[in-house]
Amino acid sequence: MVRRPLAILALAIWAALAATPAAFAVQPGEMLSDPALEKRARNISAELRCLVCQNQSIDDSDAPLAGDLRRLVRERIMAHDSDQQVLDYIVARYGEFVLLKPRFELSTLLLWLTPILVLLAGIVLMIRATRPAAPTTGTPLTEQEKAKLNEILAAKDP
Repeated sequence: MVRRPLAILALAIWAALAATPAAFAVQPGEMLSDPALEKRARNISAELRCLVCQNQSIDDSDAPLAGDLRRLVRERIMAHDSDQQVLDYIVARYGEFVLLKPRFELSTLLLWLTPILVLLAGIVLMIRATRPAAPTTGTPLTEQEKAKLNEILAAKDP
């Protein structure tokens, strides 16, 4: 009976600790005083990949480079850049890899189409695997082969 409450407590502690890095990633000194501008900065930061962590946005990462990128985003916002101009500026400095969701362009076409192509290839392979084999048409039997076949068939019939 004691195990269940302990398991729930352990799960709650784990969940609290798992959420801690994201909660403290953006330092109070980095935040903008205007809530609307801070919200814009957070939205932009959520689209940018931490180049150190790679699977986190810069808003969730506490890596020093992520902090630098967060400050750079806020500087560009304070310079009255639009959201797209901020993203373009960061991409120009760090490359397309910095975007968590790559843009749909000719250079990323294969990246976007690969899942569709793999799905289509799987469907084609499933159809081919489940379809019955078509009868093969070979060369016709010679008269000697026909005679031998008739002889074999006649021998089987009582």
